[in-house]
Amino acid sequence: MAIEQALTPPLSAPEAFTHVRIIIGIVLGLCISRVLIGSASLVQHPHRKKTCFTHMAWVAFALLSVVHFWWLEFNLRSIQVWGFEIYLFIIFYAALHFLLCAMLFPEHMQEYASYHDYFISRRRWFFGLLILIQVADVYDTILKGWDHFNSYGIEYPLSVAVIIGFSIVAMVTRKAWFHAWFAGLALFYAIAFSLRHFTTLS
Repeated sequence: MAIEQALTPPLSAPEAFTHVRIIIGIVLGLCISRVLIGSASLVQHPHRKKTCFTHMAWVAFALLSVVHFWWLEFNLRSIQVWGFEIYLFIIFYAALHFLLCAMLFPEHMQEYASYHDYFISRRRWFFGLLILIQVADVYDTILKGWDHFNSYGIEYPLSVAVIIGFSIVAMVTRKAWFHAWFAGLALFYAIAFSLRHFTTLS
């Protein structure tokens, strides 16, 4: 018991949330940095490797997803008792976003003719991570309380189911038209969600 008290000093819920928020900020800062540096390299060297609509749409989606995550995690302040398992889960959830962003901009592209070829060759990893993020998001939303979960109505579970379903299809098919359509739809919904539901932190 003495060791447990030494390793886990008593903190109020706001203090615990502040501590967790710092960790989230570090990981998500790395996400944004990875996406911005990768995007800047496309502008700096436009002829080095060709990109495509599908790749750029998912880049924009990933960046917006990180912004969504950072915004929505402010609701973690409603958690009154922070256990280590919740702390570990939040770090894992944030890390999934970093892995998703890292998949969009690899360190080396020599073996690929374009970003489209790279994306299609790694689509199972990318969409597998996207599915994990959706599942983690459901658990994260439940952590904030069932009232919070239910406040989203039927739209939330429906959107999660659609993204997971299309991601499974995207893991299997190499058809360019489907990937472009799915990327455009996901980006459109992410933008529409922001405009409809995000106002001010209060």
